[in-house]
Amino acid sequence: MKRIKFDDYEVGAQLPEVKGEPIKHMDLVRYAGASGDFNPIHTDPDFANEVGLGGTIAHGMYVMAQLGRFWSGWAHPAQVKSFGVKFRGMSRPGEAIICRGKIKRKKEVDGEKLLTVAVEAVAKNAEGEDEVKVGGELVVACD
Repeated sequence: MKRIKFDDYEVGAQLPEVKGEPIKHMDLVRYAGASGDFNPIHTDPDFANEVGLGGTIAHGMYVMAQLGRFWSGWAHPAQVKSFGVKFRGMSRPGEAIICRGKIKRKKEVDGEKLLTVAVEAVAKNAEGEDEVKVGGELVVACD
């Protein structure tokens, strides 16, 4: 894994986006088993329809995990100071999550060089437009 260097990035620089495979029902079942979150809105299409969701939805933490995979392919995990998100939209089976990042801020604090990266996970909605599912920030301590 490569280590991020402070001087290699400027504010506004886009990170290479990463597109995942479409979410499959089995991904949600496996995630339920791994996380212990067996809420039927994630695994039972009939139940999810009955409660008005129009089908199953992905766990918010599943989508956040896709963002985690995105940055862990970019920065060395030991450099990550913080990673936080807000959940903004429901993700569904069939949607392919696209992870993006953009350098938002560069600063030095007590001699530590920090990059703040705005990150988001998006998927195409029914109109073919990008819909943000999860958005947040990643702070990386740089060499």
